Amino acid sequence: MNAKASKALVFTGTSISHEDARKRLDVEYQPPVFRGNIENAVMAGYTLIGIIDGVFFSRAAVAHKEIVRAIDAGVTVVGGGSMGALRACELDVHGMIGVGRIYEWYRDGIIEDDDEVAVATNPDTFEPVSSPMVNMRETLLAASSNNIIDEESCIALISLAKKTHYTERSYFGLTKEAIRKEIIPAEKAAELLNYCREHEADIKRQDAVLVLDKIKELLLENSIS
Repeated sequence: MNAKASKALVFTGTSISHEDARKRLDVEYQPPVFRGNIENAVMAGYTLIGIIDGVFFSRAAVAHKEIVRAIDAGVTVVGGGSMGALRACELDVHGMIGVGRIYEWYRDGIIEDDDEVAVATNPDTFEPVSSPMVNMRETLLAASSNNIIDEESCIALISLAKKTHYTERSYFGLTKEAIRKEIIPAEKAAELLNYCREHEADIKRQDAVLVLDKIKELLLENSIS
């Protein structure tokens, strides 16, 4: 990148809202990425692209080849948080920059499935209406560490959440089903639900912030180079 051509765009809206993102980084924002968006962004002259959120199942996901073509054309592409983490772990060998814990988990084979980061969203606002598996797992592990639930119950709850379709994952639904399956009693389920609601480990948002911070860093480097 050079200072004259610097122009940044970030695809997000689910892991972090455009409003909150702009408070951290004043660049152009577009909704979660889908196929063709990267090619259009390159044609529009963007030289620094951040991918946080993307479409998984409702339409064609962003293609690997369009990201690679953008990188080959001299565009810097940063990914993390959700779809960005998935694509970065697959394309870091081609020069895509991956940041955040979720990217590292995919890269290191700790998690593999797309449904780990997938959520159902409000089609108008892109806000999540279900909970991502990466957040639920870390929240349940934290609940175990804080003696809200024991280790055996934690393992069973994580397994139960993983078996639930991504569109139906929620802490309320999980605790309700856990009572039905006698994993934990009703009183403990209520305590756990309260903990999860007040202390959720929002890994996707944390990683989204890291993507924004990385782009800010790259823009600053570019401005003084």
